[in-house]
Amino acid sequence: MKLHVRPVIVVALLAAVALAPMPAAAQAGPSTPAELVATYKSLADGILSLKRTEEDLCRSILAAAYAHGRVELGRAQAALKGGDAKAAQAAVEALAASVGQLATEGDNAVAAVRKKLLDGGHHHNAAGEQQGVFDEGFVIVTKAAKGKLLASSRAIGQMASAPKADALDAEWKKVDAVFAELMKPAR
Repeated sequence: MKLHVRPVIVVALLAAVALAPMPAAAQAGPSTPAELVATYKSLADGILSLKRTEEDLCRSILAAAYAHGRVELGRAQAALKGGDAKAAQAAVEALAASVGQLATEGDNAVAAVRKKLLDGGHHHNAAGEQQGVFDEGFVIVTKAAKGKLLASSRAIGQMASAPKADALDAEWKKVDAVFAELMKPAR
């Protein structure tokens, strides 16, 4: 027995196969291998972790400057009680410098690292910089906090020649309030 298949039937069968719905996996086309996606996800986790680490490090820099300022405030108060004007002046000057370091998120050595990051294209708070909230490269200290801390640093520095315990305490309370606000956990 000989089968005769007409060309029209063959074309119809081929068209039906071509037009039939394909399984979703076959329709999606090539996909990224799971191993590459996992590696990319791991890289993203690492990058985000580094950003958190930078925040933690900057908070530690601020905490060290704050602690140093508290020590200098204590030295100044003790010197004032003891009538040692020279020691009080030195402590007040050091206190003003510590508050200045709070304002600038560290000293010149830290600023050099910040510049290196900026030169490499790293802007921790890029969106905040564009909105005017942060100075370029700053991680924790906002422009508003920086202004308040610099004003306190100047006020404390101006007290150095004739410091008064109550005036130092009043200015330190301002610093303390700004510092507490800066050290609140990130949202």
